Amino acid sequence: MSHSQICGHEALVYVTLQFLVVDIMHGLEPQTIESLNLLKMRNTEFIVALNKVDRLYGWKSSPNAPIVKAMKQQSNDVQNEFKMRLTQIVTQFKEQGLNTELYYKNREMGETFSIVPTSAVTGEGIPDLLLLLVQWTQKTMETKLMFVSEVQCTVLEVKVIEGLGTTIDVVLVNGVLHEGDQIVVCGMQGPIVTTIRALLTPHPMKELRVKGSYQHHKELKAAQGIKITAQGLEHAIAGTGLYVVGPGDDVEVVKEATMQDMNTVMSRIDKSGEGVCVQASTLGSLEALLEFLKSPAVNIPVSGISIGPVHKRDVMRASVMLERKKEYAAILAFDVKVTPEARELAEETGVKIFIADIIYHLFDQFKAYIDNLKEEKKKEASEEAVFPCLLKIMPNCIFNKKDPIVLGVDILEGIAKVGTPICIPSRDFIDIGRVASIEINHKQVDVAKKGQKVAIKIVGSNSEEQQKMFGRHFEIDDELVSHISRRSIDLLKENYRDDLSLEEWKLVVKLKNLFKIQ
Repeated sequence: MSHSQICGHEALVYVTLQFLVVDIMHGLEPQTIESLNLLKMRNTEFIVALNKVDRLYGWKSSPNAPIVKAMKQQSNDVQNEFKMRLTQIVTQFKEQGLNTELYYKNREMGETFSIVPTSAVTGEGIPDLLLLLVQWTQKTMETKLMFVSEVQCTVLEVKVIEGLGTTIDVVLVNGVLHEGDQIVVCGMQGPIVTTIRALLTPHPMKELRVKGSYQHHKELKAAQGIKITAQGLEHAIAGTGLYVVGPGDDVEVVKEATMQDMNTVMSRIDKSGEGVCVQASTLGSLEALLEFLKSPAVNIPVSGISIGPVHKRDVMRASVMLERKKEYAAILAFDVKVTPEARELAEETGVKIFIADIIYHLFDQFKAYIDNLKEEKKKEASEEAVFPCLLKIMPNCIFNKKDPIVLGVDILEGIAKVGTPICIPSRDFIDIGRVASIEINHKQVDVAKKGQKVAIKIVGSNSEEQQKMFGRHFEIDDELVSHISRRSIDLLKENYRDDLSLEEWKLVVKLKNLFKIQ
C-alpha cells in the first residue's frame, strides 16, 4: 500500500488511500472538487485533512497535540467558529454526493468519509491522522499488506545524476529486485526494455532525493524507495509501473502491459491535429490535466502531450499551430520547469508557454490569453463585420434629406451600429450610405437595439458616387436594412457568434436569403 496527499495541485492515481487536504477557511474550492471527482471516478478511499485550524481567530496553539485535546484548550468563540465552518464543509461534501463526519464520531467507516482537523504549521491533529491511517490499514488492508513475491513497483521520478547518468527513483511495494534483472518501463517513445545496472539506496538517515553517495545492493526487498541505474532511461515516465521480465515471461506481453496507461492517455489527443500541447511532471498529473481540459465547461483540444521539463523540441512541436490556428500555438506546462533554450525559442517563434502548479490557474492564464486574442480579432474585423438590422422611417422625422441624410427610425429587428452600411431592398437594393452616428434623446450612442427609436445620420460610402436623397431615391414607406455579404456573415460567425442572440441570427438568415447570398 502507498499513501499520498492531494495538495490541490496534483492527482496521483496509482494509490490505494489518499489524503484530501481541505482549507477550513475556504472550504471546497474548484481544485479540490476536481481532485474529489478523480477520487470518485477511481473509487479511491480517502481521508479529509481539514487543515489550517490554527487560522481560526483566537486559536491557542498546542503543538503536535491530538485534536480533541487541542480543542479543549480553545475558547467557546473558537469552538463555535470551528463548528460553523465544519458544518459548511460537511454540507459542501453532501452537495458532491458524499457523507463526511469527524473521525472520532464516525461509526460507518467505508460509508462515511472521516474528517481529521489538522494544522500543518503547529502539528495539532497530525497524531490523529496517523492513528486513523493505522486503523484504516488494519481494518481494510490486512491481506494486502502481506508480502508477495510478485514485483509491484512504481516510477516516482526520472533524473540525471552526475556520475550515474539518467536514473529512476522507484517505490518497491512488493517483491524483490535484483541487480541484472531485465525490466520494462513506460517511455514517451514506447516501452523501454533494459537491465538494472545498479540498485542504490541512500545511507541511513538520508533521503533518496538528497545528493551524495549511495549504498550499492545486489538485491532489495519490498517495501522501500530505490534508485535504479540502467541504460535508456532518458524517456521513462514518472508515475508509471516498472515490470520485471521473469524466466518464463513473454517480453512482448510485458511491453504491452507497461504501455497500457500511456495508451489510455494518448487516446485523448485530438485526432484532427488541432489543439494545445500539454506537459506535466508525471503520468498521473498529465491524466488529471487532460481530464480537466476535456470537461464540457473547459473543452480545450489537445494535439500533443509530454512529461517532464519543456524543451526546445516541445516548442517546435507547438509552433506547427502558428499557421493553422494561432490561439493553439501554446504549451500548458503543469508543475514542470521550462529550459532557458525552450523559453528563448518560444519568444522567437511566438509560441506561448503557460506555467502553473494548479490546474485552474493554468486554465485562467490560457483563457485570459484567448479572450485577449478574441478582442484583437474583433477590433480587426469591426470595420467589415456588419450586424443585421431592419429599420422603419418614422413619420415627421425627416431632419435632413441629403448629405448627410438624418432620419428618425424605429428599430424593428436586430442591432443598429455606427458604421453599418444601409440599403433599400424595395429600390433594387440601392446603397444610401453608412450610419455615421446614432442619437437617443439627444445623446450619442454607438449601438441601438430592437424596440428603440433613434435618430441616425447616414453619410455616403463613396465620395465619388452621387449622394442619395430622401424623396428622390427612397420614400418614407421603404424599409432600411443593413447590407450584409458572405464576408460579413463569416466574420460575425468567427468573431461575434456569442454577441448575437438567436433572434438576431435568425435575422441574419432572413437577410442572407433576401440578398441571395450562397
